[in-house]
Amino acid sequence: TMSPPSTNMRLEITPHHRGPGFWQGSSVHQSLHTGAHIDSPLHVFKDGITAAEISLDQVIGEAVVLDLSFVGANHKITIDDLKRGGADKVKKGEIVLLRTDWTDKMYGKWPDYFTQSPFFPPESAEWLVAKGPKSIGFDFFEEYCARLPDFTSEDFPMHRVILGAGIVIMEGITNLGALPQKRVPFYTGFYKIQGTEGAPARFFATL
Repeated sequence: TMSPPSTNMRLEITPHHRGPGFWQGSSVHQSLHTGAHIDSPLHVFKDGITAAEISLDQVIGEAVVLDLSFVGANHKITIDDLKRGGADKVKKGEIVLLRTDWTDKMYGKWPDYFTQSPFFPPESAEWLVAKGPKSIGFDFFEEYCARLPDFTSEDFPMHRVILGAGIVIMEGITNLGALPQKRVPFYTGFYKIQGTEGAPARFFATL
């Protein structure tokens, strides 16, 4: 499993053993922004809250899936796309999940998973944020500039819009096509790691 080419960090698992019988305890080295994870405001704001300060209330609740499965590689997701996907039904205080099926099709195909993904521009983020969701989930690599090897701290406009509004970003979601086109109870379990801006997560719904 790889992180984006802009940081180029491989997930490494090291098993440790002791005898005389069998015993194993493994260690993991990875970017906290690899695979399924959440972002907290500290990701792009110096004084932002950490992942450990995000409450479960912000990432558990009723979720609505916006069907954007009609978009393809390198597609810039517009406000009209969001409306076509059902964004007009988004209610304040709920979880919004953007479904493109990109992760289902492309995860593991490095670096194309990152460099060819649909992306979510700041103007579309602003429009969706105005509807008042408490968290937004993505099944694609949504920040265009993150795929560039020479990005700077100022090149994350979509993250700044969403995290600046106090909304949690949930990345690397998969299998959203298995959810019905109605609201579902949705849950995010994540590591509460002191001082960090992200954390590995497990996303699931109950049907």
